[in-house]
Amino acid sequence: MISKKMEDALNKQIGMEAFASSAYLAMASWCDTEGYKGCASFMYAQAEEERVHMLKIVAYVNEVGGHALVSTIKEPQNSFKSLKEMFEETLGHEQAVTKSINKMVDMALTAKDFASNNFLQWFVAEQVEEESQVNGILDLLRLAGKDGRSMLLADREIGRMRSQAAAGEAK
Repeated sequence: MISKKMEDALNKQIGMEAFASSAYLAMASWCDTEGYKGCASFMYAQAEEERVHMLKIVAYVNEVGGHALVSTIKEPQNSFKSLKEMFEETLGHEQAVTKSINKMVDMALTAKDFASNNFLQWFVAEQVEEESQVNGILDLLRLAGKDGRSMLLADREIGRMRSQAAAGEAK
């Protein structure tokens, strides 16, 4: 049986994951309209991945005797000045999620809730990967500068990153 405190924290996380999915979908749409097809593909996949994370938490909360709640989310930002700004926003989302996951791990360990700690370890590893990937994209965009040709190549590379990640997940 899950504690009310952990259930509440996980329900808050469900909302964070839902918002991230919505925000990444908005980013994908913006990329599509700006001609960044590789980045659009990447962000559409990220939106779906965050939705899967949300569902994973919903299933866990219900499985351990809690009641998963799906709350209303605020409207995400729908336009950006640049890809760099968009990916900086993405990094901010991921860092907030990491902070939240870490707080729940601490809560689980303090309460000796080993089941929740075990469940959350997958998210800990996932967040390391997520932040690393976005930092890599920001490095790529810094190297590309503002030159149109370089941005086109960066867009293609970011699109390939998602394709490579999907191929790795399929194995």
